[in-house]
Amino acid sequence: MPDAAVLSDATTTNGAFLVWAIVLPVAGVLLSLVLGGRHVERIAFVLLPAGLCLAFVIFADVWQSGHPLIYIVGDWKPPLGIALRADGLSAAMMVAVAVVICGVGVFAYADFHTRAGSAETRAPFAFWILLMAIWGAMNTVFLGGDLFTLYVAIELLTFAAVPLVCLDGRAETLQAALRYLLFALLGSILYLVGTALLYGSYATLDIVLLSHRVHLDPATLVAAVLMTIGLFAKTALFPLHLWLPPAHAGAPAAASAVLSAVVVKGSFFIVVRLWFDVMPWILGAAGAQLFGALGASAIIFGSVVALRQERLKLLIAYSTVAQIGYLFLMFPLAFDAESAQLQSGGALTGGLLQAISHATAKAAMFMAAGLIYATLGHDRIAELGGIARALPMTMFAFALGGVSLIGLPPSGGFLAKWLLLEAAVATGQWWWAVVMLAGGLFTSAYMFVVLSRALMPAHQPLKLRATVPRYQEAAALALALCSLLLGLVALGPVDVFQVSRLETVMVGLR
Repeated sequence: MPDAAVLSDATTTNGAFLVWAIVLPVAGVLLSLVLGGRHVERIAFVLLPAGLCLAFVIFADVWQSGHPLIYIVGDWKPPLGIALRADGLSAAMMVAVAVVICGVGVFAYADFHTRAGSAETRAPFAFWILLMAIWGAMNTVFLGGDLFTLYVAIELLTFAAVPLVCLDGRAETLQAALRYLLFALLGSILYLVGTALLYGSYATLDIVLLSHRVHLDPATLVAAVLMTIGLFAKTALFPLHLWLPPAHAGAPAAASAVLSAVVVKGSFFIVVRLWFDVMPWILGAAGAQLFGALGASAIIFGSVVALRQERLKLLIAYSTVAQIGYLFLMFPLAFDAESAQLQSGGALTGGLLQAISHATAKAAMFMAAGLIYATLGHDRIAELGGIARALPMTMFAFALGGVSLIGLPPSGGFLAKWLLLEAAVATGQWWWAVVMLAGGLFTSAYMFVVLSRALMPAHQPLKLRATVPRYQEAAALALALCSLLLGLVALGPVDVFQVSRLETVMVGLR
C-alpha cells in the first residue's frame, strides 16, 4: 500500500494541542533554569494545572471525534519529518499522568517549598525542574509517532528520574540511583541498536509506515528482541527488577510516588506500541505466552517478597514489582489464534485500566507511607500500632489504594482484572486466571498485615515527631479516590471499551 494511503495529508484540527502538551513542560524547565530560586515552584504550580486541563481537552477531542489527533512537525511528513499522534490510548494515559503529577505537586509543596526568609537549597530547585521534565518526557512518549522520537523521550525520562532517587544525597540512595542508571542505560543501548536495525531494513521508523513494511526476517526478529529486553529492563519486569525496590524505597515520598506511578509506565507504553501497533503478527503464540509467564513470575515473586518486608516503603516497592506483572498478562490474552496476531479489545483495555489504576493507587500509597515516616520517624511495619488513630485520613487513603491493588469492586483495579479474567475465560487460558486470583490473595495478605498493625492500639503513647499538613493527606486521599472512581465511571454510562476502540484508530489506518 502506498505511504500516502496510510498517512494523513496534514495536521488535523486541534492538532496543535499536541505541541503545547510538550512545549508547556519544556518551557517550565527552561524558565526555571533562567529565573531559578523561589520562582521554580511558582512556575510549576502555574503550568501543572494548565497541563492537566490540556490533557483533558486532548482526551475529549479524541473521544468525541473518534479519530486521532495528528500534528506534522514543520509540515514535513514521515519518513522525512516527525509526526505527533494522539489516539485513545495516548489521551487516556496523558490524563492519568497529569492527574498524578498534579497530586504529587500538591503533596510535595510541604517538603520542597522554600519559605520566605530562609536560605535556598538544592533539593527544592532540583525537584520541581525534574518533575516538569518527567511530565514533558512522558507526554513525548505518549505522542511520539516514530520509534526514534520514543527513544529520545525515554532517555529524557531516565535522566530526569534518576536524580529524583538521590535528592537527599545519602550514600544508599546514591548507590540505588547508580544501579537504576546502569539498568536504564543498558536498556537504552539495546533499544537503540534495535531501532538502527529496523531503520537499516525498512528506511523508516514511523510507526504507521513501519507497520506496513515490516516482515519477519532475522534482522527484524533480532531488533524486536533487543528492543523488548531493553524496555523490560526500564520497566523493571522480573527478573530485570533489581534496581526498582532500593530506588523507590529510598527516594523521598513524592519522588517515590512519581517513580512508581509514572516513570515505569513510559517504557511499558512503548512495549505496547511496538507489539500492538508495529508488529502484532510477529510475536506469535509462544512469544505471547513468554510475556505472560514473565508477568506471572513478577506477580508471584513480588508478592511473596513484599510479604516478608519489615519496612512499609519496601513493601510498597515490591508490590510495584508484582503489579507490573499484571500489565504483561494482557499479551497472551490479546493474542488471537485464528489471525495469529495481537488484537485490540477487552484484554488491551484491561491492561490500560490496570496501568492507570495502579498509577493513582500506588502514588497514594507511597504518599501515605511518607506521611507515616514523617510522623513516626520510621516506617517499620511491626511498630505501626496506633498510627490509624493519629493519621486516620492517611491510613484511609492507603487502604483505598490497597482496594484497587487487590482488585475489589468498585475500583479501577477490579474492572481491569475483570476484563483480563473475561479474556482468559473467552480464550480458554484458565491458568492466567489462576495467577490473577493468586496475586489478589497475596496482595490481600500484605495489605492485611499493614492495616492490622496500624489499627492495633499502641503499646505505649506514640511520640509524634511532626504534624503533617492536611493538604498532604488530602492529596493522597484524592489520588486514592481516583483509583476507586475509575471503576465507578467505567461501570456507568461511559463505555470503557471506547478507550480501546479509539486506540485502534491509528491501527485502522493501515
